[in-house]
Amino acid sequence: MIPVRESLRVMNIAWVLMRHGLDEFVLAAHLFRPVRFVRFLSPFYWRDHGRRPSYGVRIRRALEDLGPIYVKLGQILSTRRDLLPDDIADELVKLQDKVPPFPGKQARAIAEAALERPLEALFDDFDETPLASASIAQVHTARLKDGRDVVVKVLRPGIDRVIARDIALMHTIARLATRYSSEARRLRLVEVVHEYERTIFDELDLMREAANAAQLRRNFAGSDMLYVPEVYWDYCRTQVMVSERIYGTPADEIDVLKAKGISLEMLGERGVEIFFTQVFRDNFFHADMHPGNIFVADNGQYIGVDFGIMGTLTTEDKRYLAENLLAFFHRDYRKVAELHVESGWVPGDTRVDEFESAIRSVCEPIWERPISEISFGHFLLRLFQTARRFDMEVQPQLVLLQKTLLNIEGMGRQLYPELDLWKTAKPFLEKWVQDQVGPLAFLRRVKDALPQISEDLPEVPRLAYQTLRQLHDGKLTVDWQSAQLTELQDSLRDAGNATRRTIAGAALTVSGVLLVGLPVVHLPEDLAQWGGGGAAAVGLLLLLSGLLRR
Repeated sequence: MIPVRESLRVMNIAWVLMRHGLDEFVLAAHLFRPVRFVRFLSPFYWRDHGRRPSYGVRIRRALEDLGPIYVKLGQILSTRRDLLPDDIADELVKLQDKVPPFPGKQARAIAEAALERPLEALFDDFDETPLASASIAQVHTARLKDGRDVVVKVLRPGIDRVIARDIALMHTIARLATRYSSEARRLRLVEVVHEYERTIFDELDLMREAANAAQLRRNFAGSDMLYVPEVYWDYCRTQVMVSERIYGTPADEIDVLKAKGISLEMLGERGVEIFFTQVFRDNFFHADMHPGNIFVADNGQYIGVDFGIMGTLTTEDKRYLAENLLAFFHRDYRKVAELHVESGWVPGDTRVDEFESAIRSVCEPIWERPISEISFGHFLLRLFQTARRFDMEVQPQLVLLQKTLLNIEGMGRQLYPELDLWKTAKPFLEKWVQDQVGPLAFLRRVKDALPQISEDLPEVPRLAYQTLRQLHDGKLTVDWQSAQLTELQDSLRDAGNATRRTIAGAALTVSGVLLVGLPVVHLPEDLAQWGGGGAAAVGLLLLLSGLLRR
């Protein structure tokens, strides 16, 4: 059952939807279908009938009233013009930086309490009229005492309590859905909500956002593709962040960009390259790349803001994604199916040929078509349908990456509809894979491991001696993990001296080769050559003797 407090929130959501003339959403629920006629008894229906605002306006206002969780949902949807009518998409765009602000005097009070000083002592000017207002915080312009223009980001008052309330409701709904729905269990809704909770609460710490901005700025230092504003650490606290003020054109103002002579094709390609660079080169990517957070300088360089949500992937995730994407690009659906099975994302008993055929039916229709003709929303829907058929689990750690891909597609579709996403991404991924698995990658990993090898190698002779001594004294034990290995242990014990000669011979042979061939063992050259050669020769004789006696 849903707790009383959260039941009240559900009722509040239904009330907000009905108040904004969205009663069809409430009455469309299976529970309310038998009583849909009550809409005609609603005073809101007859009061506003015939003079309601547009559908998009009603949706936007309802999301604003419901709070930051729902505003973020609207922000994501605003980039998906392929899924929404233009009038609704145009309204939802306003959620990106035009959320109703809170009073400037309240922002001043929050900033002064956090910085523990009057703002007049820190800034020559602080504009109480916000420059932009979003779901989590709002931004004010100011000027430092040395004349530098800055922006002051201030958290909304009480935002943590509002978010905690809605997250608790999401947890309850996810648990109930998981209990009663196999589809919810497959989608791992509880873990997805947990991941989202961690992400959004991280966004409430502006010190963390400042650190994210500083890291991304270092990653793209000197780049002509992306500029990240400087953070002024002396003025940053958990509730307040001060950074360099930037000047540029919002990425969705297409007509302005064209008037300035900026190539939209270049912007589309750079957007894709920036994304893949962040994911695969740096393993640190901006996970909230909607047009409200992306600007374009007059020289065509992107400028990023709002670094509250950043994503990272493990090395295994990156390699898995790259190999899957390359297999998609090469239309090697067999490889895609095998990778899914190897990774454990689908059960090990899945028939690879059937999974391959299902993937082919999803992917083939999208090839060699410009992004304007490809609906990733429809594409993802087909993939989820395929996933249900083969019991593929959703990976919560990739939710942010999927969200970012949707944002990139939406922005790319607005900037340059003819952009060939596959053609742009394929060379980058091929180079990354080559860097990871080629000869240079091997040498780089060896170089990185040398300090650890040089530290551990001197211990090898002592450990080898201890192991051989335990073997000689009959004290060497091995924990087997299966019946077959237990039988092997019995046979080795029966082999007795022959086995010891074999193992000792192998150890001496390897040790001899190490003494002769490895310069990191600091012995006189003659001693190394004679001692190593002798050890190798004796070891080889013992090895052959042991093998012949078995």
